[in-house]
Amino acid sequence: MSSLKQLFGGGIRQYGMVIALLALIAFFQWRTGGLVLTPSNAQNIIIGNSYILILAIGMVLVIIAGHIDLSVGSVAAVTGIIVAIALRDWGIPWWAGILLGLAVGAVIGAWQGFWVAYVGIPGFITTLAGMMLFRGLNQRIGHSSTVPVPEELQRIGAGYLWEWGPNTGLNNSTLLLGALAVVAVVWSELRRRARATRLGLEQPPLWVVVVRVVVVAAVIAYVTFLFGSGRYGTSFPIAGLVLVALVILYNFVASRTIGGRHVYAVGGNRAAAALSGINIRHVNFFVMMNMSILAAVAGMVFVGRATASGPSDGNMWELDAIAAVFIGGAAVSGGVGTVVGSVIGGLVMAVLNNGLQLMGVGSDTTQIIKGLVLLVAVAFDVHSKVTGRPSIIGLVFPWLGRKNRGATPGSDETGPEVPVADGASSRG
Repeated sequence: MSSLKQLFGGGIRQYGMVIALLALIAFFQWRTGGLVLTPSNAQNIIIGNSYILILAIGMVLVIIAGHIDLSVGSVAAVTGIIVAIALRDWGIPWWAGILLGLAVGAVIGAWQGFWVAYVGIPGFITTLAGMMLFRGLNQRIGHSSTVPVPEELQRIGAGYLWEWGPNTGLNNSTLLLGALAVVAVVWSELRRRARATRLGLEQPPLWVVVVRVVVVAAVIAYVTFLFGSGRYGTSFPIAGLVLVALVILYNFVASRTIGGRHVYAVGGNRAAAALSGINIRHVNFFVMMNMSILAAVAGMVFVGRATASGPSDGNMWELDAIAAVFIGGAAVSGGVGTVVGSVIGGLVMAVLNNGLQLMGVGSDTTQIIKGLVLLVAVAFDVHSKVTGRPSIIGLVFPWLGRKNRGATPGSDETGPEVPVADGASSRG
């Protein structure tokens, strides 16, 4: 039993979402006659949802810190139109346009972070105002018209890794990417085991490590085959590569850096965080500014995919990003959530939307189903915290136990509400 716990690891709720994602894929693969797990459809899922998944990475940090950002769609839209006009009218190269977009996102994020962190206006109100402000600014700058973007930006949003080398039957760039991922997994496990040996910590049996590595490597190998075996000229999307890089970076920031731990501390218990010396203003400023920068990235990826920036860009994006975060296991009250979990939640929504489309389900019914999924996910989260019950996976497999819920970043454990000076409440 102990070995099985070590094999499956800590976050039971996250594994529940992985199982839900796999179940959805299997169901739609059956119902659509095998149309889901095809190279072209898998590529379309990543290209068509990468910008929402990028937004979810930033949104989870905002929600962990106890805030919400309703302006991300408008920020992405105004960034997209500014970059499109700059590339068309100013004659600057595409890479300078990307730097300009990041700078626009940083300036907007600093503006909103100032009001939240230093003036004390709640993030909900600040970003609601920002949603209207930047939506209007987008339409004024672009004169409510469509502005095309150059081919280089289109390649980032809708292009694929290039073809090169001998004919292996797969796209060699995708093959190399998959091989590097397997090497990284093996190296990570060996490094973790060596560190535990050096510190004299208890280690799982060798067979647990081997099985874990083999399972992950098999999944990577299948994904590599799926994306690399499509028609010539297609492979793993460049937008997906941007997404993977951001997931790795922000997962490290959230779980391995002092700043990331401060975000969890502020969202978990603001009063205790302040007493421990954490600068709450700096944390709030960081999460708001970071969110706008990632919104700028998402906006540029989208206009590259769409080949142009338009006045309707960004509509409802914030709601999709927020839904992905909550479905991925973040707590409504803050202090709980992970980057990987939010991306998995976004993929659940993406696969659900894609599968229903392939089945010919109308957009009205699709929206009803997605709304119910979000409501059930959050209701289950709240119910589990009130009753102290484990996740669905914990109920199905009670031998996994409840001790996995430790007070680490992203855990499910909650404490009592503690009042703070500004009238908000934090969890102890």
